[in-house]
Amino acid sequence: MITRIGLGGSCYWCTEAIFNTLNGVLKVSQGWVNSFGEQSWFSEGILIEFDDDIITLYDLIEIHLHTHSSTSNHSRRDKYRSAIYCFDEHQKQSTVEYLELLGQGFNNPVITQALMFNEFKASKEHYQNYFYTEPSRPFCKNVITPKLKKLLSQFREKVDEEKVVKALFDS
Repeated sequence: MITRIGLGGSCYWCTEAIFNTLNGVLKVSQGWVNSFGEQSWFSEGILIEFDDDIITLYDLIEIHLHTHSSTSNHSRRDKYRSAIYCFDEHQKQSTVEYLELLGQGFNNPVITQALMFNEFKASKEHYQNYFYTEPSRPFCKNVITPKLKKLLSQFREKVDEEKVVKALFDS
């Protein structure tokens, strides 16, 4: 079944590249996301469409927690909110349970929040698919490539290796 989820935590170029690399992720859009409630400001994030017969919500949350500073409440959290944006109450309940379970594997408390998705504003078209359109850019080589190498080492069975290896060696 095709499902949607939103993620935020680090720059959307990095997050987009990580999730564009996973088997079962069908579409990733990067931009600005906000939620209902008290924390309704926009912060950088992505929206994902995924096939949950190939990759589960649990898998996506686990990867998300391990590929950004999910335990650090640094000064830029207004722009890079650590969050999972849910599209219904059932998804939010599952997300809360998964965050609690996965959080037990970290030395410090996970600060990632389960929020209800409200609105998304896509970044400009020339920023979409930022890494895979030109992996040789300095930001891609210096910031995104190390994250993708870490992703490969930790979650190889979830990664479309052909896609990421080609990009890493072509850059």
